Amino acid sequence: MNRILFLFSFVILLAGCETSENSIEGKTIVLDPGHGGTAEVDHYRVGPTGEREEWINLRVALMLQDLLIEEGAEVLMTRTDDSDVGLQERAQLAVDNNADLFLSIHHNAIADTSVNFPVVYFHGNASENRAGLQLGKILGQKINDALFDGEEPVLVASDHTIFTRSGTAVLRHSYGIPGIITEASFFTNPDEEQRLKEEDYNRKEAEALVEGISEFFEAGAEPIKEKFSKIELPSFPVLQAEGRMSPEVLGWKSAFEQAQELRESSEPEKIIQALEYATESAHLFPDSPVAKQAHELRAELLERLGRPDETHLARKRSEEFYKLLRP
Repeated sequence: MNRILFLFSFVILLAGCETSENSIEGKTIVLDPGHGGTAEVDHYRVGPTGEREEWINLRVALMLQDLLIEEGAEVLMTRTDDSDVGLQERAQLAVDNNADLFLSIHHNAIADTSVNFPVVYFHGNASENRAGLQLGKILGQKINDALFDGEEPVLVASDHTIFTRSGTAVLRHSYGIPGIITEASFFTNPDEEQRLKEEDYNRKEAEALVEGISEFFEAGAEPIKEKFSKIELPSFPVLQAEGRMSPEVLGWKSAFEQAQELRESSEPEKIIQALEYATESAHLFPDSPVAKQAHELRAELLERLGRPDETHLARKRSEEFYKLLRP
């Protein structure tokens, strides 16, 4: 009798295993290895010893493609070699195929070579693009755990922080599909560049991404509302593209520190100085680990200066455009 019960229980267990749900199976996922085919005209997306961002992006994306296919996903690639593909064309691939998820894989660059931490971008406002924010938080944390042992801050930011007028084209044109841009690490950091050359390290990133994608689908995507249905913030001037590699960027941290020191003063002149420094820090490095704090500080200082409209905008910018996950 006990033997029969044991066999019956074993059969039930096997049946449960066979029917366990794979959240990725059957999903249509578009992978977009960022950039490509622009080495002759693009001289700033390159690490200290010559490793180019588009090469890293493609290696990770191809590994991720294999992992997702193993999980039963239909995977569409915007490029599979070092070719230049138009930004709208990349997004349109997701739209035309009614994709369940759009993931643009990038790696970051800044003139300050000491910087290295994960950044993830969603499109628009956090309160409207809740699926993008949700996906960004999950994948950002997975990247942090895999590449940084969970010890770095993770910035999940609106793409309007870096392209302040309209955000990034790939996310703008695919809005409505859960989508993000991952910047797993900074290839301008010399040690990180060396790690990013290694396929085992690239595979760690790809494995982290597939874990995050699985968790996202298991949780179910949160809604995506119409853009700017709640608030449309004016653009905030920042350094973009090759401007991020200029020597002046190196002042981003000291500017923030000086703003913090001057905030303690009750003198209007010093409060204005503090505001200028906080604004400078956010301008120089809009996706820095302290960018959210810089905008929060700007809101505080503007309020103390009796400028309510600007205070409201600075506070909303911090709320809608920046989510910082601390270790």
